[in-house]
Amino acid sequence: MNINRPLALLGGLAPQTFMRHYWQRKPLLVRQAIPGFQPNLSIADIKQLVRRDEVESRLIWRDRNGWNMKSGPFARLPAARAPNWTLLAQSVDLHDDATAELLRQFRFISDARLDDAMISIATDGGGVGPHFDSYDVFLLQAHGKRRWRISSQKDLTLEPDLPLKILKNFQAEHEYLLEPGDLLYLPPHIAHDGVAVGNCMTISIGFRAPTLSFLAQGLLEQASEQIAADASGAVNAHAQRSPGDFAPTKTYSDVGSPATATPARLPDLMVKATLDAIEKIRFDEAKAGQFLGLWLTELPPNAYFEPDSGHIDLNSNIPVTGALVLDRCTRLMYRDKQLFINGEVSLAPALKILRKLADTRQLKCTAATAKMLRKREASVLTNWLREGWLHYVQGQ
Repeated sequence: MNINRPLALLGGLAPQTFMRHYWQRKPLLVRQAIPGFQPNLSIADIKQLVRRDEVESRLIWRDRNGWNMKSGPFARLPAARAPNWTLLAQSVDLHDDATAELLRQFRFISDARLDDAMISIATDGGGVGPHFDSYDVFLLQAHGKRRWRISSQKDLTLEPDLPLKILKNFQAEHEYLLEPGDLLYLPPHIAHDGVAVGNCMTISIGFRAPTLSFLAQGLLEQASEQIAADASGAVNAHAQRSPGDFAPTKTYSDVGSPATATPARLPDLMVKATLDAIEKIRFDEAKAGQFLGLWLTELPPNAYFEPDSGHIDLNSNIPVTGALVLDRCTRLMYRDKQLFINGEVSLAPALKILRKLADTRQLKCTAATAKMLRKREASVLTNWLREGWLHYVQGQ
């Protein structure tokens, strides 16, 4: 993608301009971001989708008793003529190729941030109430109309004792009526309230926003696992020696400590040993990159892969037509020479050709591609084909 080329999706702004002036700064309304947009899935399709166990979904409605919420799957739903209800289907991009392709239109933002495409359908008056999100979101109107009211208010106090996070004192500053093809971008913590005008469908492109404490904890956990693995490796290495040479995993020791008359007091030596152990852990960019690569490509439990029926072995025969295309559920990222796929570190290094596959999500099969693929890369890609993480598509 040329990040300096204006996009209709962004109202004529280049991605670079959008990121500089709007991303995480201020809302943006784009009329006819996708002119004549028609969703691949109908309202009826979404109703069928939420019958499935592997699809995360919620039904939200408001009645005389207030707000209500129920989690799917749903064998039955309220009547289409009944007002004031909304159905949310999460991560539809995992289940529908066209929705996954729509999500990819926003890849001028890093895959590390791009999360999922949620589709909501609603009857007249349906919505989830005034609220705010801690992440960025693009709201694409897909069918019917929805009225959005937004506010940059600082008061984000929530109503107590509700199944939903509803703002207590919502004060709208702007109001927009969105029609199919219209797009509204909202940065984090912008209060908003969307209400269906008649039956409607809205597609929400959401982004990951991990807390800094989560990132720090994840890195610490990985470092802890590495220490345990290194210690285990040391024990296994020593186990090859004679019993007299065996060196066990190092544990806390307080040999020579005197008897204590205050047994409930935490020993200073143990406190110091704990601090010393932390100081011995090396935190560097490589370790942080590996943690993020594994975490960000980790598959959700409802991701499903189906290998192609025809077996292709790239070790012996690399096609010179068609293309190798990543499955819609596959998550592939890289940093320096490391390649991460679906929560694993790839056996193949992130060479130029595999970085291109990660960035474009497909490789055209040509004679030049065949020459660039080394034996190790060909073997790894063959395994991905067998797993269904990668597909061979003719005529691409």
